[in-house]
Amino acid sequence: MLLVDKPLHELLAAFASPAPTPGGGSASAVAAAIGASLLTMVAELPKTRAGTPADRSALTAAAAALRRAQQTLTRAVDDDSSAYDGVVAAYKLPKSTEDERAARTDAIQNALRAATDVPLGVMRDAAAALDQAVVVATHGHRAAASDVGVAVALLRAGVNGAGLNVEINLGGLKDVAYAATASSEAARLARGAAEYADAATAALANG
Repeated sequence: MLLVDKPLHELLAAFASPAPTPGGGSASAVAAAIGASLLTMVAELPKTRAGTPADRSALTAAAAALRRAQQTLTRAVDDDSSAYDGVVAAYKLPKSTEDERAARTDAIQNALRAATDVPLGVMRDAAAALDQAVVVATHGHRAAASDVGVAVALLRAGVNGAGLNVEINLGGLKDVAYAATASSEAARLARGAAEYADAATAALANG
């Protein structure tokens, strides 16, 4: 059964278990997916900030983007665990002969890259959702301001947590060019996410 299909108490038990997965990467995706879901809810409320057509138009577009982000973030919950399971499996490959050692090294590098790509994707989607949080905070119903605030906090946690996973996996990669590109993108996404979060928070304060 997929992690996202488990009842909540079973999912929490899975996170609490000593098994290597699910871990922080999947938890980051969960946090970000919930944040995107909360923003979608506020964007689709019947009431808007000023009750204007401009509010509704902005929120409708934001809701569509947030639903796309929520879907990909939800898939990432299981994708992250699968990717890390691949890393664990690669490290368990035999290494008795030179050929086996070479094959094992290649498998580890491929698995680490896959395990980097997933949280990097989480950072992209969570940052994109935070961009939409600015729209929702500006045009959404004032009574739902706390929901937007919680969503922003969860999305920031998702970005930061996924960033930690990107960083730790990059440490084991030998592809210097890929590592440099991924590290640069992760840093850019983290900065952008922080800026969006601050802008959304300011918009809420101005409400």
